[in-house]
Amino acid sequence: MKIALIGATGFVGTEVLKELLSRGHQVTALARTPSKLPAQLGLKVVKADALDAAQVAAAVEGHDAVIDSYNPGWSEPRIHDMFLEGTRAIVDGVKRSGVKRVLIVGGAGSLFVAPGVQLVDTPHFPAEYKQGALAAREALNQIRNESALDWTFLSPAALLAPGPRTGKFRIGTEELLMDGDKPAGLSVADLAVAIVDEIETPKHIRKRFTAAY
Repeated sequence: MKIALIGATGFVGTEVLKELLSRGHQVTALARTPSKLPAQLGLKVVKADALDAAQVAAAVEGHDAVIDSYNPGWSEPRIHDMFLEGTRAIVDGVKRSGVKRVLIVGGAGSLFVAPGVQLVDTPHFPAEYKQGALAAREALNQIRNESALDWTFLSPAALLAPGPRTGKFRIGTEELLMDGDKPAGLSVADLAVAIVDEIETPKHIRKRFTAAY
């Protein structure tokens, strides 16, 4: 497949790029600084700003699907506004391009831990991640109203960390996956497996899903 990848130099995007290329897909990575991505077989790098819908549209046109792993960075003081601005521009750009399939990587904060209670609203949710989590929840609420795209929203496990690629994990939908009495984890390499699996064999069109061990 021809896949456009946004956020290819980030924590999640780096592993998604590796997974896509290992499966033989042709990848176009959108990057503000193309020099950050070394040349690789199957990879084309296009200079584009995720916050600019017109640039996104031009870069993703003609692709089979778009994977959006955009994140301005947890240390970015404007992460809430920038995450929403970027997500809106990406969705707008994909719609303008004529591509129908898009997978958006959000956060675990909007997963439910009890009826009517989402993780981000619990008392012990880490303050340093709260603004990004609130933005991802708002992005999910907005994309749920999107009828022109075959979208999927992926909320990772609450504990996402570097680790090996096992290819073995659980898939959930709206509720936080647990490991006994604590949130379950997932390696970012296995998150990439879940993302590419969904692109290759869609099971969550216009739905949100999650993955964890």
